[in-house]
This record gives sequence, structure tokens and C-alpha cells, in this order.
Amino acid sequence: MSGVLLWVVCPKDNINSLLSYLPRNGRSRTSKMCSRLSFSTGVLAYSGAVAHPSRSSEEKVYEVVLKQAALVREQRRDKEKAWDLNKPVETDSLTNRDLLNEAYDRCGEVCAEYAKTFYLGTLLMTPERRRAVWAIYVWCRRTDELVDGPNASHITPKALDRWERRLADLFEGRPYDMYDAALSHTVSKFPVDIQPFRDMIEGMRLDLRKSRYKNFDELYLYCYYVAGTVGLMSVPVMGIAPESKASTESVYNAALALGIANQLTNILRDVGEDARRGRVYLPQDELARAGLSDDDIFRGKVTEKWRNFMKGQIKRARMFFDEAEKGVSELNVASRWPVWASLLLYKQILDAIEANDYDNFTRRAYVGKAKKLLSLPVAYGRALMGPSKLTHSVAR
Repeated sequence: MSGVLLWVVCPKDNINSLLSYLPRNGRSRTSKMCSRLSFSTGVLAYSGAVAHPSRSSEEKVYEVVLKQAALVREQRRDKEKAWDLNKPVETDSLTNRDLLNEAYDRCGEVCAEYAKTFYLGTLLMTPERRRAVWAIYVWCRRTDELVDGPNASHITPKALDRWERRLADLFEGRPYDMYDAALSHTVSKFPVDIQPFRDMIEGMRLDLRKSRYKNFDELYLYCYYVAGTVGLMSVPVMGIAPESKASTESVYNAALALGIANQLTNILRDVGEDARRGRVYLPQDELARAGLSDDDIFRGKVTEKWRNFMKGQIKRARMFFDEAEKGVSELNVASRWPVWASLLLYKQILDAIEANDYDNFTRRAYVGKAKKLLSLPVAYGRALMGPSKLTHSVAR
């Protein structure tokens, strides 16, 4: 994600009013549930690496997946305790409701400006799910802008520590501004856990201190932090179709795979741009096996070795997209279109890299407007299909 840093702070009086609109018991309902499922260490997903040094990144991330899936499964199993998403929030003040609506509307405006295709897809969702997705999108964008935005040169690890404390506060019902208030309200209504949000901040910390990844295991963990987490944040909001026979874990795995695929695609698209910033997000051991090095990337010359290397990288990204497709049809029917649109559009970026003869040094691969428009009805058609019909359609 890119764009200007969004630090719009609402007046103090307004945020105090918004606070009255959020859970008043010191912890949100989500936080209470999460406390039974949180990591024993209370820290990051890889915290067990010291005790289990042989564990791969996929194993560490899967531990997070299982915990997120358990949270949603508990909600689906216990219908009496499940949140009623259509029930209006109880409040004695019309002003408070107006302020919260304004907070969500601002999130929608940001989404519409920076993620137009995805925004159009969200309009098919129920109002409650749509607004919650907007709130999550804005938080992710603001987090990303900390290290990739115009003020990135001023960001320090301490600044990210403050951002993480601010995250904890909004999960406790103490937002700092209107964007925070929208997310704080969202996590009080949906079974969203704080861990993926914390992990995304860890990805930003990696960007501050790390510019090389020695193998795919390291790169996979980075991709999870900065993109796979988005899928884990979103599934509880988008919802799993009531008729779905798939396990909750498999749906979360598919969401994770889509995030990994999208980030791998970003990396392959932006090789030249990242190199100009002194960054190489390609596995060093795989570069070496292909007879390539950082110097080849900095020279920016497309050779046969580079083409062969890129073919392997693109093949792996497509494998993650294929894995993601297995779970999209298991989502709530109203939530499928924006996910399918995102998946199909990102897959076409890989096609564009190939069409550019693997020159991702000086040419930026992108999907033109005409292809984007053509993708939307295809995505909509797939969103309407049931799992068995979709599998048959894709196989053809």
C-alpha cells in the first residue's frame, strides 16, 4: 500500500463522546473471549522459536491460524453468545451514533480512494460487515504508511512500540481518534483477535532493521507479518457461509495463502523499486542457486538466468493463489466478490511481469483499466457459485 499518512485526529470532545459508544467494562467483549485463547507468552507468533528452534515459519504461523480459527468456531458453535450484527448499538445519545457513523464513513472514503476495486466489492456486503472491513483496511494502511509513507524516515522502533500500545488501547475500548474508534467498535462486535494486528506491526519492525532474507522460510514469515495477517483479521468479519462444510482452519489457511500470494506478487513486481532503496526481498539462497546475486539485481539487466529464476518465483506465487481459491467460496456469499476481485486482479500482475519479458527492473507490471473492468463480472460470477460448481468451473 502507498499514499499519504493518515493522521486525522478528531477533537477531544468528540472522542470522549465516542468512548461512551464502546464497551464500558474495561475490556471489550472480544477481549474477554481472546483472553481465553491468547498466547501464554502474550507476545509474538514466533515466541516459541527459542524452545523449538527447528520449527519452520509455516509451523509458527499455523499456530496463530489455529487460535484465530478457534475463536470463530466458538462463536459459530455457541449461537446464544454470538453477536447479533443487526442489533443497533445501545446508546442514549443520537450524537454519539452520528459520530461513530462519521468515523466509519471516513474509513469508507479512504478505502474508496486507495482501493477502488475492493471498495466496490464491499458495497455488496451487509452494512455492518462492510463498515468493519473499511475500519480494518484503514488501520492496515496507516500501519503500512509508518514505514513506507512520506514520514518513514522519521519512524523509529520506539514509534512502532507506541503504535502497538495504541493498538492495545483501542482493543480495550480506548481509541485515540475517529479511525481508531471505528476499529475499536468493530473488534467489540466481531470475534477479531489482536494477535494478527500485533504481528503486522512486527512486520514493520522487520522493515526497519532487515533488508535481506536468506531463504524462503524467512521470507514466508515476513509475508505473513505484512500481508497474511490481513486475511486472519478479515475472515471473522466477512464470515463463513452457514452451508459451508469446510473446516474453519481450512478457510483461515486459504485467507492466509491469499495474503502470502499478494505479498509475493508485490515483491516480484517491485524488484527494481526495492533495489533502488537498497532492499532485496528475494531468497538469497535461491538467487545463489540460480547463479545470481544482489549485484545482478542492482545492475538491473534481464538475462536468461534472471528469466529462469523469475519463472520459478512466479510459479510459487501462483501456487499460493491456487491454495487461496479453495477457501474463497466458503466465505459468506455477500463477502466473496471483493475477495475474488482482489485475487483475480493480483494474479494478472504475474501475467504482466511475463508479458514484460520479466523486466521488473525498469518496467512496472500493472493491470490496465480494461482488464480490471473485465475481471469484475468474472469475479462476481465466481462469487455466486457454490464450492462444487466453482471447482468444476476452475478445472475447465
